[in-house]
Amino acid sequence: MFVRHHRIDIDQDRCVGCGLCLKACPFAAIAMADGKATIDHSRCTLCGACVPACQRWQAIDFRPADRSPGSVGRGPIWVYGECNEDGRLSRVTGELLAAARRLAAPCRRSVEAVLLGHQLDLAASQAIAAGADRVFKVEHPRLEHYQDEPYAAILSRLTRQYRPEILLGGATAIGRALLPRVAVILETGLTADCTALDIDPGSGLLNQTRPAFGGNVLATITCPRARPQMATVRPGVMPLAQPRPARHGETMNINPEPAELESRLDLVSFRRQQKSDDNLRQAETIVAAGYGLGGPDGVELAAALARRLGGALGASRAVVDAGWLDYSRQIGQTGATVQPRLYIACGVSGAIQHLVGMQNSEYIVAIDRNPEAPIFRHADTAIVGDIRQILRQTISLINS
Repeated sequence: MFVRHHRIDIDQDRCVGCGLCLKACPFAAIAMADGKATIDHSRCTLCGACVPACQRWQAIDFRPADRSPGSVGRGPIWVYGECNEDGRLSRVTGELLAAARRLAAPCRRSVEAVLLGHQLDLAASQAIAAGADRVFKVEHPRLEHYQDEPYAAILSRLTRQYRPEILLGGATAIGRALLPRVAVILETGLTADCTALDIDPGSGLLNQTRPAFGGNVLATITCPRARPQMATVRPGVMPLAQPRPARHGETMNINPEPAELESRLDLVSFRRQQKSDDNLRQAETIVAAGYGLGGPDGVELAAALARRLGGALGASRAVVDAGWLDYSRQIGQTGATVQPRLYIACGVSGAIQHLVGMQNSEYIVAIDRNPEAPIFRHADTAIVGDIRQILRQTISLINS
């Protein structure tokens, strides 16, 4: 006989009580009763992770009747929100909220943000304006500065309690420290340093794309069984939507548990260091120096053009490896990710490692002596010729 559980049917005659479905369920929604599997629908999200675990006996029949193509399950999409020193929401969090709204639109799921820290009222209102339907605000003086253990304990507890389908965070210093800890605690997967996210229309899974094998290929990774599906996203690769201050959303004040505030490390002092690549991430115009400039004197021409245009000077990895510019100028997979309005590539060949860091620029101008340079395939304007001569003439025209 069948015990009907909405769209999940468990054939009690076929169930052998092996317990594999219990291990596969990421939300602890399956339990054993009289040697047979039963489902707790207050926990079940219809993710379907239990179905392949029972493939041998086929005792679980999954009919996701309410899930259209592109659905990501019933759970919301969460964004872990970071705040700047002035208490404002970080740019990467705004980018992730905009991406979450795009992912949630086909399946009409909610987008929610989680903020941990102290005095978060401004950041919470900005998160709602950026696209959050609900904000979980965890405030305490001891959370003012990031610490691994308290933050991971709180975020893990909230994730278990509210069961989001997807959890996103920025691939920042904090995100790269926090999200992997949470993934280990929750026993789920995490894809780091993603450059693209989308929902697979067939399976409804989150496609997480990131560079692999030294940036020579782009790998798309899915997490078909464990939940939540987790990813960190590189700052600057997602478009930032215009905030809507008139948006309405819910704010939930969450009190941390005393045990969650404990840490094996004592915070003695805190000093914020200005990131050296901030000017690159915020610049509206960037002139990028490539190895094709031939040396430091060629790089100086690119720097002069950047100064004339009121922009920032960037560099390819080859220029940094050659010692012509500091690492803080590097753009690409192992450097900064930028989205300027104007990007001028001077002698940059266009390897995928570099393209990952600047491909979302609004307008790309490429200058190279090689007419077959890969960068030209991504440029809005391509200029072929002697790079130094072109730069000198351009600077002269600007000065005249």
